[in-house]
Amino acid sequence: MNATSGFSLKPTLHGERVTLRPFTEADVPTMIEILGDRDVLHFTGAPEDDETADAALRAWYTSRNDQSDRLDLAVVNRANGEVVGEVVLHEWDPANQNCRFRTLIGPKGRDRGLGTEATRLIVGHGFTHVGLHRIALSVFDFNPRARRVYEKVGFVAEGVEREVLRHRGEWVNATAMSMLASEWAARADA
Repeated sequence: MNATSGFSLKPTLHGERVTLRPFTEADVPTMIEILGDRDVLHFTGAPEDDETADAALRAWYTSRNDQSDRLDLAVVNRANGEVVGEVVLHEWDPANQNCRFRTLIGPKGRDRGLGTEATRLIVGHGFTHVGLHRIALSVFDFNPRARRVYEKVGFVAEGVEREVLRHRGEWVNATAMSMLASEWAARADA
């Protein structure tokens, strides 16, 4: 696969601790539960009273595999087969071979390195199999755990996005981060 084919093919990626795979309808109840977790709501900047209808979430997750301009994969804990979150390459810009990355890990997947491995797997796939040149993300200042994961994987801070989110009555900054294909290759060769 290369950048000209976009994200039409939905791979299954295997790591030591996690498998990344396309979503199935059976994953919807788990994702609804994860998206209702207070920490997920907090760290993603979603309003705590966000009660997205189950039908809308079902429609969203069951349509992910039909999208050719983004790659949404379920993060599965290999130890027990449970879906613990998602990783997403989105906002694809084929002319410049770049996209954005986002992830969320629910309570059953935290503090065991699952998110770090999932991030490495999808970023590696983006660079080595899709042919991306750059992957970017933003991380809110109140989420230092996620920032540490991104830095471990090799993302570099580019600057501060000032007051991008009004969250719990306060303005919050985010850090813009990115990684280039050459940086990924250098890490892989090390």
